Amino acid sequence: MAGILNIQFQPVIGDKELNLRTVEGFIEQNSDKCLDLVVLPEFFSTGINHDIFVNQPEDINGGDVISRIQEIAIKYNTNIIAGTVIESDNNKLYNTSFIVNRSGKIIAKYRKIHLYNYMGGTEGERITPGEDLVVVDFDFGKVGIGICYDIRYPLHYKKLVQQGAEMIVLPTAWLIPSEVYEDKQSFNYAKDMWIALNRTRAFDNMVYTLSSNQTGRINDNISALGSSMIISPTAEVLVQADNESCALYADIDLSIVKALKSVYPIAFID
Repeated sequence: MAGILNIQFQPVIGDKELNLRTVEGFIEQNSDKCLDLVVLPEFFSTGINHDIFVNQPEDINGGDVISRIQEIAIKYNTNIIAGTVIESDNNKLYNTSFIVNRSGKIIAKYRKIHLYNYMGGTEGERITPGEDLVVVDFDFGKVGIGICYDIRYPLHYKKLVQQGAEMIVLPTAWLIPSEVYEDKQSFNYAKDMWIALNRTRAFDNMVYTLSSNQTGRINDNISALGSSMIISPTAEVLVQADNESCALYADIDLSIVKALKSVYPIAFID
């Protein structure tokens, strides 16, 4: 069994120190549990603000933000998938998830491949897409990484499974127009579609999936959907958040993944 902590919250725009304290607070509150992996949302340290992304990026080692995450990993003896930060490398910006082990070492990083350039999204105007898929061999199992809009690309997930992923995590800031957020019927439809996406990726690939989302109104135009979750390989929703800031915990059994794949090897067929 592996203990997974999935954090959902609304970062305060531009206040990295406060947001890092919020993250550590959730981890500390759950430190009596077995913490094999902690997952944070996309843009967890800054919130969503294009000026910050361009003018205050972290360096290729993750800067002060990831240094703090490394300290937290050591303090609580846990692996951490540190949502995303904007990383500057050779005059290019990447939306990057840093992966830190229990010893505080950066063991991998994933640069978001599928940028959101639709329905008014302009991520590709500032951010360079990544190129490499990432599956991390943790001390409890193999975890593939996606970021937000990657979930709309089924082959991204399938390729991660073909590389050995037993669980796929998705730091995300899944956004909807604020007018949808405020309308109950429209909001429920958006949430139903989001849940369906996550359950389908789990079921199609027979792996655990996890999405760690932001929540709440970002500004007058956009809001984050919330509804972070952990889903089993049979598409059962093990735990799911509503719109509140919270931490979800689940014990997962990766032997189920191996058992399913021995019976249904469909994930390995092109």
